[in-house]
Amino acid sequence: MAKVYAMFADGSEEVECLAVVDILRRSAVETVLVAAKEGRDVVSSHNVRIQTDAAIGEVDFSDADVIFLPGGIPGATNLSDCKPLIEALKAQDAAGKRIAAICAAPAVVLGRHGFLKGRKATCFPGFEEEMNGAVLTDAGVVTDGNITTGKGLGWSLDLGLELVKLLTDEKTASEMKEKIQYGER
Repeated sequence: MAKVYAMFADGSEEVECLAVVDILRRSAVETVLVAAKEGRDVVSSHNVRIQTDAAIGEVDFSDADVIFLPGGIPGATNLSDCKPLIEALKAQDAAGKRIAAICAAPAVVLGRHGFLKGRKATCFPGFEEEMNGAVLTDAGVVTDGNITTGKGLGWSLDLGLELVKLLTDEKTASEMKEKIQYGER
């Protein structure tokens, strides 16, 4: 079974994170919500208190099939400043394993740390300058190699479905789309 670590920092956008987590869990993908700090209690960008499954110090990312980063400010900045997370992302990328990010996180985390050079990617409008060498696209969700990026909150379900497709198969993603009564775009 595939395993996803969904990161959450103080100031992360809660819907971007939890919509993806929900789609993954409904699709039987093991998904662990991880606080990017000591302790499991985080406060979202809209002051929603969330208790994660684990704190970053409790997690060994070596078994991750995907590390997922939601956006939100200052959440994306807090993720970018989390040294253990950046080290895990470097190891994940070096191993050719999947990384996913949405909204500000593609720029503020992946762009700032050099993960996007030469790759097609998208981000929330206004963050393009921080994409550092990415081949920018206007797509809502784009996968280039082992990195999947999403534009923003409105694309959260699409990002979740893309990860389901990548981790399982097209049929499972299509069935999930039908189960949640997701409309055609």
